[in-house]
Amino acid sequence: KDELDASPATRKSRRTHCRIPRLQGCRSLHINEDNGRFLLLAVLIIVYLLCGAAVFSAIESPSELRAHGRWNRTLLNFSDTFNISLQDLSSFLKEYEAAIAAGVRVDALRPRWDFTGAFYFVGTVVSTIGFGMTTPVTVAGKVFLIFYGLLGCAATILFFNLFLERIITLLAVVMKAVRLRRLRTSGLLPPGICQDFAASTLPGWKPSVYHVMLILGLSAIVISCCASAMYTPVEGWAYLDSLYFCFVTFSTIGFGDLVSSQNAAYGYQGLYRLANFLFILTGVCCIYSLFNVISIVIKQVLNWMLEKMSCMCCQRCSKANAFLGRRNAIRPGSRLRRGRFGRTPDSDRPCDSDTEGRRLSGEMISMRDLTGSNKISLAIMQKQLSESANGYPRTVCGSSRQNGFSGGVGALGIMNNRLAETSDSR
Repeated sequence: KDELDASPATRKSRRTHCRIPRLQGCRSLHINEDNGRFLLLAVLIIVYLLCGAAVFSAIESPSELRAHGRWNRTLLNFSDTFNISLQDLSSFLKEYEAAIAAGVRVDALRPRWDFTGAFYFVGTVVSTIGFGMTTPVTVAGKVFLIFYGLLGCAATILFFNLFLERIITLLAVVMKAVRLRRLRTSGLLPPGICQDFAASTLPGWKPSVYHVMLILGLSAIVISCCASAMYTPVEGWAYLDSLYFCFVTFSTIGFGDLVSSQNAAYGYQGLYRLANFLFILTGVCCIYSLFNVISIVIKQVLNWMLEKMSCMCCQRCSKANAFLGRRNAIRPGSRLRRGRFGRTPDSDRPCDSDTEGRRLSGEMISMRDLTGSNKISLAIMQKQLSESANGYPRTVCGSSRQNGFSGGVGALGIMNNRLAETSDSR
């Protein structure tokens, strides 16, 4: 009543005074969900890099210092024994390092730039492994590599995405068949029912991302163990070194400290090189798919963290605004809560604007705000009708928006709505 009896200037000053805490509260800290997820992931990656640097520095730094000490003692002993100055010896070693970069080794190795060696090289280029044991040294080779890698890497990434799409589809079909079999054996489905009708009884079922991650992880372990069992006797590596090589290669890290199929001759050389090619191809595809499925789990963790942070922020803002009170005590009835088209808004739906938030909180709004919100609602409805008429309606339900999987690019777009955790119906 005091608000209605007050002058327009007084009401304007009170309205301005009441808006200040809101702008200083959650509205000033509001960040788009996708941007918040991106920033949170960037911070976590930086923390992860710092922790990894600290661990590797503590583990590898003493070994590096011991290696430098042994090498300096070796240089001094060699210089004293053969009466060669350290400067001349350093110049010789630099020439040897240049020879190593060109592919010259003390041990007998196969030629680097024959057809089979060049094929191995372009395979490491387009797969982004990049061991580094073979690099072009001519200007023409470096220029050709830039354009060749640009097209080859893009095509290989597309191949990996298509492989991911098919492996998830295959796993979904197999897991759905296993689920139907379990339902039939448990007596929930009659034994004489046809397979098509049984499949139609689970129209919305999708495999869980955790089951797919477990299957891909076990597949990667099996492939790595089998490949290591082949590399250990053929290359003469320790089994742990072979496992290390498999992970570095399959994940396309490609340090180049261990490289397979580089000796001049092998027993059953053709068979070994074919097996090496198949192991690397299947391992890279499997690890790529596993990484993308793990990224879904990481995205779920980020969504959970953002939800917790949002709840904490809202609790603080509600405690701060509890002392401010409301501008009036009049509660709008059902007539004020209904929109222009007679539809009652969902109380669980997040407020799309400050006007909508004030309307649902029981505060009076101006006619300009009311007409503006109705214009926005009308524009959204016209857009939805236009998309439906053109045959490509874009429907995003609230659950998918909360899960953060309503869209995606590349591998995330492929896995969208194919797993239980990325489905719109979840």
